[in-house]
Amino acid sequence: MSLKTTILRMKRTLVIVLLSTALFSYSQNKIVELPLVRQNGFGPFGMAYAQMSPLSESENDPWKKTYLKVSKFPEGLTDIKYGNIETNIYQSVYQDYLLGNITEAWYEELQLSWNWEPDTLSLSRTPVKTKIAFAYGKDSEGNIKVAIDANDNLDLSDDRLAIPPEITYIYNSSNRDSLVQAHSVNVYIEDFVQKEIVSVSVPLLVVYNSRFDMLMWNFPQYATTEFKGEQIAVFGSSTNLSYKNIQVALLSNHSKDEDVYIYKENEPIEIKDEIYKILGVNTDNHTLTLEKIDKENMVTSRKIDLPEAQMFSTQEGDKPYPFQGKEFTTDAIISLEGLKGKYVLLDFFATWCLPCIQEIPNLKELYSKIDTTKFEIVGIVGSSPPGALKRLIDRHSIAWPQIMSDETNRIIEIYGINSYPTTMLLDTEGVIIAKNLKGKELEEKVLGLIKK
Repeated sequence: MSLKTTILRMKRTLVIVLLSTALFSYSQNKIVELPLVRQNGFGPFGMAYAQMSPLSESENDPWKKTYLKVSKFPEGLTDIKYGNIETNIYQSVYQDYLLGNITEAWYEELQLSWNWEPDTLSLSRTPVKTKIAFAYGKDSEGNIKVAIDANDNLDLSDDRLAIPPEITYIYNSSNRDSLVQAHSVNVYIEDFVQKEIVSVSVPLLVVYNSRFDMLMWNFPQYATTEFKGEQIAVFGSSTNLSYKNIQVALLSNHSKDEDVYIYKENEPIEIKDEIYKILGVNTDNHTLTLEKIDKENMVTSRKIDLPEAQMFSTQEGDKPYPFQGKEFTTDAIISLEGLKGKYVLLDFFATWCLPCIQEIPNLKELYSKIDTTKFEIVGIVGSSPPGALKRLIDRHSIAWPQIMSDETNRIIEIYGINSYPTTMLLDTEGVIIAKNLKGKELEEKVLGLIKK
């Protein structure tokens, strides 16, 4: 075992010990396991997409040995490109490390970047098919068509070629889930459940973003359960099926006219006048795990009395999850810890998101009025190609730092961002004090804080 891995495990062991100590007094708390039923669509949750990127041909690509090898490609297409869609990055990284497809150094770097300690009890040492092959190109009329290896045989010549719908057609629809299901392809992958590898079918949606001339994809699937008469929806990520950093919604609070409140993993949730901590999803038996917390053991009506290290969340009044990443244009390291002492706006966006782009002039005006020793904007860019971000920065003369959420830092996944734009305003201590402010409302809030 390397020194890096040893230090990582020592740190996490300390956190576990602290957590165990804090919870010792909760001997009357009950663990609740709720069976989940898979549902197609997005339900009350937002849609995020990942770019359908062709495989890298760089010899320095650390993922190079992990890619699928397709035996046949679709006929009748020109300018064919192909690649892989990943369904469970954690299982994939674990097995690729065991197979020697990624180096120990890269494996350790991913653990540190993701704040991830591989749970070997829930991961399979025997390889699991977690990747889906795809290819796309142009037909004789110039239409972009896509083939997805739905039957998982690495032969794309026997899969249906389809013209993907325009992203705005799905995004602007009032009947989103019906459209999503109509245009999705059911694909077969493998999952590791109750110590066995099983074949499962999941929907995959591919769309075309004409504004940036690129294909994008996601998994339109969530899960539901029932507890004390409440319908509960659970969502992991629209671009990963591993149920890490889950989101939870009470469906009884959901209406078409109002956004449902989204709870995150490790946050408290009130169900029928009882408080529960959301522990996560047990993927081994596909259950939502809650822990009942006595109200007298609560610091406030919202916060569970846990060590500070366990209090990260995306709720107002809490500290957001720590992260660090490279600034896009300078490669300088930016970390949440390094921004303390300033008011900070975290702006989660994508280069293809029209409302995000429409907000840029407002952010530019605000940024020009503010002393950047007291206030900073950090753009965190998801589901976007580097070239598109560079063009966006140049076109709009964006001066504030940008970080691309990628397979190394996984900021978008850690924060559970499922729709763009999403913003969080932090105070000088790094606590979330407001969310999703924009335009004049944001400007007045920030200017008022600076003048205090």
